[in-house]
Amino acid sequence: MGPVRIILASQSPRRRELLERMGILNFEIIPARGEEVLDPALPPERLVEELSRQKAAEVAAGAVPEDLVIAADTVVAVDGKILGKPQDTKDAARMLRLLSGRTHQVLTGVALFYRGQEKARVDVTEVTFAPLTDQQIAWYIGTGEPLDKAGAYGIQGKAALFIPTIHGSYSNVVGLPLATLLTLFAEMDVMQDDTLFDQGNAAGGTAS
Repeated sequence: MGPVRIILASQSPRRRELLERMGILNFEIIPARGEEVLDPALPPERLVEELSRQKAAEVAAGAVPEDLVIAADTVVAVDGKILGKPQDTKDAARMLRLLSGRTHQVLTGVALFYRGQEKARVDVTEVTFAPLTDQQIAWYIGTGEPLDKAGAYGIQGKAALFIPTIHGSYSNVVGLPLATLLTLFAEMDVMQDDTLFDQGNAAGGTAS
C-alpha cells in the first residue's frame, strides 16, 4: 500500500495547523464550494454532522476512492441555538454578552470518505466564559478577532483570557477534534504502515 493522498476539505488555517500538529504533513487543501443544504430545524449535533458529510461528499466526488477526504464543520451553541459568525461589531457584542458568565457548547462534525467507506462523528466541548464587562467586550472587539469566527471568539487567540475552564477537547473548539479523528482513522483502516504520518512537507499552499 503506497502513501495515501490526503485531502482536507477546508480552507481553515486552524484546521490545517491541527493536522500538521498531528504529524500529517503532506496533504492537499481542496475546500468544498457548494451551497450548504440543511434543515434549520435540526438540532446542532445533527446539523454539524450533515454539513461535514456534505463537504466531504462534494470533495470526494472529484477524487478517487483511494484518496482520504477529511471534512469538518464547527458551531457554537447556547441553549440549543446556534451562534454563527457575527454580521458586524454590534452583533459580535450581542454574542459576547450572551456568552458572558455562562457555559456553552462547541460542536464539530467530522466526516471521512475513504475507499468506499463513509464515517462521521460529532464531538462536543463545554466552554465556560468568565463574566465580561462592557469594557472587556469593547476591547476584544477592537482587536478584530471576533468578526470572522463562529460565536464571535477564538479560543486559540485573545479570547483565552476570558475562558477559565473547558470540559472536553481543546482541538475540537479550535475546529478539528484530533482524538476523534485518530479514532476514525483506525476504524477505517487508513493507518497501515504509518502512511499518513511524516510524509514530507505540507502540500496544497496556504489556506485563507
